[in-house]
Amino acid sequence: MKKIYTNFLCRLFSLVLLYLFCINNMLSAQNQVNWDDKSSVTWPKETRLIEIKSTKDATVQKSYLYSSTRKTKSPLIISLHTWGGNYAQRDPLLKYCIAADVNYLHPDFRGPNNKPEAAGSELVSQDIDDAIQWALDSLQVDMDQIHVVGVSGGGFATALSYMKSKHPIKSFHAFVGIYNLEDWYYESLGRKNAYAKDIIAITGGTANQPNFAEAKKRSVLLMSTPTKQRKQASLHLYVGLHDGYTGSVPISHSLELYNKVVLDFDKHANKALISLEDRYTLLKRRSSPNFSIISQGFMGRDIIYQKQYQDKVKIIVFDGGHEMPEANLLPYIF
Repeated sequence: MKKIYTNFLCRLFSLVLLYLFCINNMLSAQNQVNWDDKSSVTWPKETRLIEIKSTKDATVQKSYLYSSTRKTKSPLIISLHTWGGNYAQRDPLLKYCIAADVNYLHPDFRGPNNKPEAAGSELVSQDIDDAIQWALDSLQVDMDQIHVVGVSGGGFATALSYMKSKHPIKSFHAFVGIYNLEDWYYESLGRKNAYAKDIIAITGGTANQPNFAEAKKRSVLLMSTPTKQRKQASLHLYVGLHDGYTGSVPISHSLELYNKVVLDFDKHANKALISLEDRYTLLKRRSSPNFSIISQGFMGRDIIYQKQYQDKVKIIVFDGGHEMPEANLLPYIF
């Protein structure tokens, strides 16, 4: 009888542990942000919906706006939507901009990246510049405090804006972005996700293959860095260490873009580059005793690795995945 009772207690204990494990996973899943969530949300009453006409083809691109209530000029944050999203999708950055009372725009730039007019096209770069110009014409903007931010496909668009924008933007903050569309096609094909088909559609491909020439044309990694125009600007690349394993974009995209931009500024800046050994370690082993980890050094996350070239280009590899941590980015911008 005692043995039966003991077995019963063991089984009951196992069931309780299993229950707690499942509850914990459910809560974690609920708190985790899908950074390519295509669904629209109800925007707060402090914001309003505006329409911005493209100076390139006269189409209307919508945007959500928060206008600062300050009586003096205020910073401007341009927050760019993800690969599969649009102007109406959730943006965790908004609440921090409202709390800080800074100008904020969340513009559309041809919507989801599944058609030729989207994803790195000339229309996209012009849409972003048109949104900035609208803000300059309509709001009290501090011209020395214009900042562009984006995650995933928005990171791609942020880096595109760095390469193409005509405005005096102070800083660009790109999280877990896609910077080589040809590479990402093959990476997505191997992961069996929908992004491979998107790249075929974007580039006007045929026979289930992209137009690789068009893919290269739209790849930020292969664009010429406008070094003269960006002498007073800074590019910040942020990447979750486990992206590519738990997410859809290998961190090689950010590592390679960092090195490319540094070399465009200075071909002899070897000490500022991410070495081949470090790239290999970050991609394969993901840890090394040679890395100086900074506990909770960035948005509440551990910094695993970082590099910087002057005040022009910086990369932070944080402990995370395909995401922007749910914390206030603004102290790292201003």
